[in-house]
Amino acid sequence: MTELISFLATPMASMPLWAWLFFFLIVITLLVLDLGVLHKEQREIGIRESLLLSAGYITAALIFGGWVWWYMGAQQGLDYYTGFLIEKSLSMDNIFVIALIFSYFAIPPKYQHRVLFWGILGVIVLRAIMIGLGAALINEFDWVLYIFGAFLVFTGVKMWIMADAEPDLAKNPVLNFVKKHMPLTNELHGNSFWVKKPDPKTGKLVRMGTPLFLALVMVELTDLVFAVDSIPAIFAITTDPFIVYTSNIFAILGLRALYFALSAMIHRFHYLKYALSLILVFIGSKIFLVNIIGKIPAWVSLGVTMTLIVGGIIVSLKKTAAPKDAH
Repeated sequence: MTELISFLATPMASMPLWAWLFFFLIVITLLVLDLGVLHKEQREIGIRESLLLSAGYITAALIFGGWVWWYMGAQQGLDYYTGFLIEKSLSMDNIFVIALIFSYFAIPPKYQHRVLFWGILGVIVLRAIMIGLGAALINEFDWVLYIFGAFLVFTGVKMWIMADAEPDLAKNPVLNFVKKHMPLTNELHGNSFWVKKPDPKTGKLVRMGTPLFLALVMVELTDLVFAVDSIPAIFAITTDPFIVYTSNIFAILGLRALYFALSAMIHRFHYLKYALSLILVFIGSKIFLVNIIGKIPAWVSLGVTMTLIVGGIIVSLKKTAAPKDAH
């Protein structure tokens, strides 16, 4: 028993092993509840259910943040909430691309939840690898943070300039590579990612990927692209791997639920991209301002981030509101 307690108390990065196990237990419980209880059957998720699920995930994330504040301190608590808010806001931009992917592959709403669920599982592993590598680099070479900062400023400016542009999936090199090197079907086969069908050339039964599988590949690729932005953004807030990873995963866990509500009104949030670009520029600039004005307090970063997001949402809703009848 003493050996077990000693093992659980072994530090893994900045936190004891039991804290990581506690976090993963929460994540597994939420995923099992989501897929195993609430969504046993393949069906379309309505806006009301989507908003309720999203509220549940956000509540769980806020409660976990309260525990971080209590256990690790106010500074770490603020860093967690700031990281969560940044990742949550950037993942909203992710939703625009995911909606485009489902539209391109003509994936019915009742199968979209399955793609997003397995996509989330991939994200949990992928983000762990990327954050682990990022933390190791920063620990070994602290000047890497300046590279992150410059990249965030560049990405923010690029996002502002390209805010009206939509990605052309037909020209995506990864998608074209998969199509060229893997047997695929042109039609859906229920909720299956793979099916066995006769090869058109040999007549032998071969395993073929369905459009649902291609959609999953593109969703995972989209997260990889967005992670390149969001992970440096959170490292600019804190270099604590526990805070970076947990805030990241909690924000993404609710993405699936939030998608079904936002996808129905994506056009109403067009100007949010400009707010997100300003957030990236602000977070990236913070790294360089440390040597000039000192470290910007966490509550300031949280306040600026929240103000820009709320401002972007308000401007979007006003600009895209239906014109009133002239009476």
